[in-house]
Amino acid sequence: MKSALLGKSISQAEVTNVSKHGFWLLLGGREFFLPFKEFPWFRDVPVGELLNVELPHPHHLYWPDLDVDLAVESIEHPERFPLVSRKRPNQGAAADAGQKRRRG
Repeated sequence: MKSALLGKSISQAEVTNVSKHGFWLLLGGREFFLPFKEFPWFRDVPVGELLNVELPHPHHLYWPDLDVDLAVESIEHPERFPLVSRKRPNQGAAADAGQKRRRG
């Protein structure tokens, strides 16, 4: 006996709510809260772009309007994926001072 071809996956990702602190993502029957503090690239985006999320693979999320890719594991266990890029205190002031020295 031969099995029929598989249909379109019914497991989808959906943003269900947005607040000033973060947003809720429904994924495979589970709901996750993604705080903007831990996922800052979503903080200042238009809601329509945040809502447009795709699940191209079971362990991979993609926001095409934002060109943001996330592993599902980074949502399940954000403590395992600390932010690497952080602005250092007075970094901007040091850069400005260097430019001023070069100009005059």
